[in-house]
Amino acid sequence: MIVARIHHGARALAGSLLYLDDAQRVAMGEEVVIRAPGQPRRRGQVIDAGRGVTVVQVLEDTLGLSPATSEIMLTGATANVPVGREFLGRVLTGVGAPLDDLPAPIGETTRPVYGLAMNPSRRVPPDDFIETGVSAIDGLGTLVRGQKLPVFSGAGLPALELAAQIVEHARVASGAPFAVVFAAIGITARETRQFVDHFAGMRALERTVLYLNETRDPTIEQLLAPRYALAQAEYLAFEHGMHVLVVMADMAHYCETLRQVAAAREEVPGRRGYPGYMYTDLASLFERSGVLAGREGSVTQLPIVTMPDDDITHPIPDLTGYITEGQIVLSRSLHGQGIYPPIDVLPSLSRLMNAGIGAGKTAREHRRWADQLYALYARGREARLMASIVGEAGLGEADRRARELASRFELELVAQGHGRRTVAETIAIGWRLLESMPRDELDRIDDATWAARPGASR
Repeated sequence: MIVARIHHGARALAGSLLYLDDAQRVAMGEEVVIRAPGQPRRRGQVIDAGRGVTVVQVLEDTLGLSPATSEIMLTGATANVPVGREFLGRVLTGVGAPLDDLPAPIGETTRPVYGLAMNPSRRVPPDDFIETGVSAIDGLGTLVRGQKLPVFSGAGLPALELAAQIVEHARVASGAPFAVVFAAIGITARETRQFVDHFAGMRALERTVLYLNETRDPTIEQLLAPRYALAQAEYLAFEHGMHVLVVMADMAHYCETLRQVAAAREEVPGRRGYPGYMYTDLASLFERSGVLAGREGSVTQLPIVTMPDDDITHPIPDLTGYITEGQIVLSRSLHGQGIYPPIDVLPSLSRLMNAGIGAGKTAREHRRWADQLYALYARGREARLMASIVGEAGLGEADRRARELASRFELELVAQGHGRRTVAETIAIGWRLLESMPRDELDRIDDATWAARPGASR
């Protein structure tokens, strides 16, 4: 058992990193208390337990801290976070301090910040539909309970706005107990006020926990905020049987902080300066989603990732895509046309969609319906590009119809505004679009499905 030890003086301080010599029996993630003459007490955490040098990440501002005169207490305890149902309806900082002018929640118990690994043999394949209220997601990139489905965005695109909309409207189709844990990482004070004002007084807040980490907060808190949120989600899911949707925005800020910490530790950089272990680090977050055998609850993740320079091959979205099960991609072109949410369904993909749709979940014809809309929209986009080269007169009749349908698809199905749509309403809009096309061009819809469509004459 590790007990508290006091270490007098440190070798050096570099930014927020404190270096200790000859610290004994140190554990990774161990909590640290730092005292210095004339300075407030600071918190820290061991992030490297080397044989000769121990690295402590200081969690507060280090201005004025003298390493030589500091007293560093290694507490012997790993970082834990209070969790409980009383957190529902609360607005907190990234590390759990209240932002809603209410007393700090005590919680029912504590859980390790870094979580406990799920036993792979106990994981159950996700197959239950989560209705987000967003047609482009529910219809063509369906989110499934226990899935991790990132949203790839670009600078200036309304990813946070979309995340807030999903937090407000999402629900499990079965009507089971549902909660949302939202972790905002590295947002501005203005965005924090917007979130607080947006959710204040809303019924959705009653089932939501908001962790809002601001850019002015200590840098290390950007690495802790998603872990606090996931610890809370795991407790609500696996101890209280709730289906929890975790929205984390923005993972690009998280990765930038990871790069800053790695640079401060003088580690050998990987692709574009990011640490070589970034894949492992991201996996330690994303793999905390899932459904467990014998447990009623589940954890589903919807991380928001801003792609630097809109580059989907950048290390952040690239590594995220390897770990997760698809992606929802926001389009700058659609955003420029005033379409909200600007979701581009062509590069978007949900690898678990087939498991979450169909009879008893969404609609019996959902798969064929989605395939046909996708095929016609792709053809319409190609026709739109061809028309810009050869002119509209150079298009055939079928291509003209497809181009017209692509425009209607964007305006009628994708551009729903900030309101909520049920999956039935989404399916109905899609059928209305398909019915405007000649029957012989709907080659993904068989006769039985066509005859059984809602509103078809018998």
